[in-house]
Amino acid sequence: MKRTAGRLLTFGILAIFVSTLSGCQGLLGPVSPKQKISLWNGKDFSGWKRVVADKNVDVDDVWSVRDGLVYCEGKPNGYMRTKAKYANYRLHVEWRWPGEPANSGVFLHAGGPDKVWPRTIECQLKAGSAGDFVLINGPGITVDGVNKQDAEKQFVGIRKKQESSEKPAGQWNTYDIHCEGDSIRCFVNGVLQNEGTAATDTSGWICLQSEGGPIEFRNIYIEPLK
Repeated sequence: MKRTAGRLLTFGILAIFVSTLSGCQGLLGPVSPKQKISLWNGKDFSGWKRVVADKNVDVDDVWSVRDGLVYCEGKPNGYMRTKAKYANYRLHVEWRWPGEPANSGVFLHAGGPDKVWPRTIECQLKAGSAGDFVLINGPGITVDGVNKQDAEKQFVGIRKKQESSEKPAGQWNTYDIHCEGDSIRCFVNGVLQNEGTAATDTSGWICLQSEGGPIEFRNIYIEPLK
């Protein structure tokens, strides 16, 4: 009887331990998806942390939920980031400009202190420049055989390869970003706009940027690479 009770107690402790780990997704290392993971639930900011440059500003005034969409005012500068860190995935993000096209971005492999701005590799969303890479605070990547890392510069811009494939204001655009090992490929509305290899940073938070003006996001998820 005592032996059975002991086994049940051990099983219960293990069950609690596994449950705790599941609730701390990504805390023990980056997550590589084995199936589709919806990063945005369409209701609230569960699984996300919101950061703004001005500590006197309420993040709810910058980032909010409207009709099941992520709505960002674009001012002040900041970002919302996943609480978990990810590696080796295909990221899908949809965005549109509800008014005048402005500026934003998708941060990949972000990390370090929460500040504006973190160390990251950005896939640009600035109107007319979606598909550019921007290296922020030190990371590197090689594009067309050239190492673009420059530790002396806070921002290193790398132009996209094609003419703009963005849609007009008010219409939804898609970003499909493939992060495989140290390589990154960015597709804007199905058009390959940029790709690089030998990235110095290969895992981290996924972030959406507040910078410039109002923007809306939806259908934010990651999938296994195929």
